[in-house]
Amino acid sequence: MKPALVILAAGMGTRFGKGIKQLEPVGPKGELIVDYSIHDALEAGFGKVVFIIRKSMEQDFRERIGKRIEKQAETVYVFQELEDLPEGFLLPKGRTKPWGTGHALLCCREVIHEPFAVINADDYYGKEAFRKMAAFLTAEKLRTQDGVLHGCMAGFVLKNTLSDSGTVTRGICRVTEEGLLRQVIETYEIRKEMGSIAQGVQKGEPVILNQQSLVSMNMWGFSEDFLGILEKGFSEFLSSAKLDPLKSEYLLPDIVDREIRNGRCTVMVLKTEDRWFGMTYQEDVPAVKEAIRRLIDEGQYPEKLVQETGR
Repeated sequence: MKPALVILAAGMGTRFGKGIKQLEPVGPKGELIVDYSIHDALEAGFGKVVFIIRKSMEQDFRERIGKRIEKQAETVYVFQELEDLPEGFLLPKGRTKPWGTGHALLCCREVIHEPFAVINADDYYGKEAFRKMAAFLTAEKLRTQDGVLHGCMAGFVLKNTLSDSGTVTRGICRVTEEGLLRQVIETYEIRKEMGSIAQGVQKGEPVILNQQSLVSMNMWGFSEDFLGILEKGFSEFLSSAKLDPLKSEYLLPDIVDREIRNGRCTVMVLKTEDRWFGMTYQEDVPAVKEAIRRLIDEGQYPEKLVQETGR
């Protein structure tokens, strides 16, 4: 069974400014970042594309990308809405912030019946990560007899995710000798230093980082059974005494970390040497366009990717 590609595209993108960043053209023929991700995923062996969007984005998404993708693969739209809560829970008064990536993925529970990878719509991951993830999801036993789930994560080399124009936040990975994820440590204000060194902040304290460290860029792979974990965990999250009803988010890295610590899940870190890039601010757009242009000049993509995909 071919794995599915789940694309998180419902984010508000408040820091991006005017427009929807997931629909910002970056290729020479108007391609979006997600066009390149889908191209790489289908080439690697994925068979279905699931877009998680807000209902208000549906028309633009279908017009700008959906019509093309539907000609290549089964395409499904899922809507992440604040009111999609378990029975017995009500939307807190004043809540406008989405519930987070864990909730977004949970919205797919009715349409995912195969192993899947999940990515952000506004991030470029490169071909190697999709090839390795497709191989893992189709060849590995994703659940053992004792019920432990086996997933995977693309591990990017820190130096390939740093910015020349400012600091970044990254999840630094601690990995066992066997290549299994132990922990993702959120690290802030990371900047390049001399040689192979970077500097950042963990838990309020400055730290020196090796630029060869592996980091998580929110590219995960699991069996469909993982959705059951998300469903149970979301009710527990909503019931927590620590919940801030207006701001708390149900986030994938937090969920994975909890399941690893509880022994219910393992995550194989699949190292990739490809360079990651993405868009947070309008100012990021020129650099993304330049990076895409460079990949085309290197022969990794055709000049007319959009036309190739049926536009």
